[in-house]
Amino acid sequence: MARSELRPVVTLRSAAGTGFTYVTRKNRRNDPDRMVLRKFDPVAGRHVEFREAR
Repeated sequence: MARSELRPVVTLRSAAGTGFTYVTRKNRRNDPDRMVLRKFDPVAGRHVEFREAR
């Protein structure tokens, strides 16, 4: 079964500039804009914003 284009794989890159990334999936119909999540950055040692990278 092919992967759906409705739920693409996105990369979340740390806004702290450490280069750390998370990989997740998002529903394009519910979230058409770029995702911004607050997650833990182990390089920075604290919670920071992670923004969707293209």
